[in-house]
Amino acid sequence: MGQQRAHVIVVGNEKGGSGKSTLSLHLAVYLLHQGFRVATVDVDSRQQTLTRYIRNRRNTLDTTGRDIPMPKHAHVPTGWSDSIKENQKAELELFSRSMDKLYEEVDFIVIDTPGFDAHLARLAHSAADTLVTPVNDSMIDLDVLAKIDVRTGDPESLSPYSKNVQRARAERQIATGAPSDWVIVRNRISALSNRNGASVHDSVVKIADALTCRVADGIAERVIFRSLFPIGMTVFDPLDAKLLGAAPSMSHVNARQEYRDLVAMLHLPDPRLAQDERLSA
Repeated sequence: MGQQRAHVIVVGNEKGGSGKSTLSLHLAVYLLHQGFRVATVDVDSRQQTLTRYIRNRRNTLDTTGRDIPMPKHAHVPTGWSDSIKENQKAELELFSRSMDKLYEEVDFIVIDTPGFDAHLARLAHSAADTLVTPVNDSMIDLDVLAKIDVRTGDPESLSPYSKNVQRARAERQIATGAPSDWVIVRNRISALSNRNGASVHDSVVKIADALTCRVADGIAERVIFRSLFPIGMTVFDPLDAKLLGAAPSMSHVNARQEYRDLVAMLHLPDPRLAQDERLSA
């Protein structure tokens, strides 16, 4: 990508447990394996899940000597004074300083956000070139995007999160001439087709139409993701029985393809990723 400004991918959702941190690191490591310079930024001071994931990855590298690529990583802390105004001022300064440095050093910046509304989360969303919102494959979890009519599956009203995103996209449109590209990802999809899954898909498509965003093919529910976090690894890394405690399976292969397909659908700005899109189409 030469000397162009880094492309910012924000993984956002105000509901906890949606898989944001797992998705963030998998996107980052996939891009690293494609030869890009990548940074990860954690603005979730309460959980710091992505930071712990990166720390586990560094520990695996140090203790095993495995050749695994590492992103540049930054954690932006929350302000802790008694003044909300002063906290927000400090957070803006820290976030801007971190981003300004990374813009010139890497090709992609992947930002993981908290599962609740916060000033740092809003700053991250305003910086997004691409916003990825993973949503667990359940009608209950769709309320993070909109209130759903239980009879028709149609969105009745937008959620506070969706309104915040729409506001950030409108402001970005004014500032840059183009809104961030918003992609909803169905996450933790059941391996078994069922009526609920079809209903969720239909409702997500209707919500995406109302929000003028896109829907990407989802990531299936897989046990492998739970075993990867403690060792800081992803399905794109070299895995074996010694590291995992069991031999890799077809589930690993399928998960890799799902993430490749997802990246292709994000339409990220580089010919190498466009080539991957043609191959996986």
